[in-house]
Amino acid sequence: MSSLNRTLEGDVLVHHLPRDEQTIDTALLAKHGRTARTLVKEGPLRLTLLAVAPAGDIPAHNADGPVSVHVVEGDAVFSAGGREYALAVGDIIVFGAGVVHAAHSAHGCVLLLTVVHTADT
Repeated sequence: MSSLNRTLEGDVLVHHLPRDEQTIDTALLAKHGRTARTLVKEGPLRLTLLAVAPAGDIPAHNADGPVSVHVVEGDAVFSAGGREYALAVGDIIVFGAGVVHAAHSAHGCVLLLTVVHTADT
């Protein structure tokens, strides 16, 4: 199924993250240092599984709506507003709309991103 067609069909959608992690393209991860798989794209909601290779970076960026990042595997250091936040498995960080943030993972990680886009997009 294309990442562009991952809508909520019915009232409930269940994902099993260990199985979803198996859909990460390891060749792309090795080639580019990160890769992502959209799990849900429904209206303003985006739910994405993102893998970052060891010593990998997520360049500074922002989103038009709030963002939460849940560390599913590994660890990462996020930076925002001149501060750094070291996160491990089970930790969650939330950024407000428009907050510029970046990340680095020394050992590699898998992150679950939840983004809510504003009505303008």
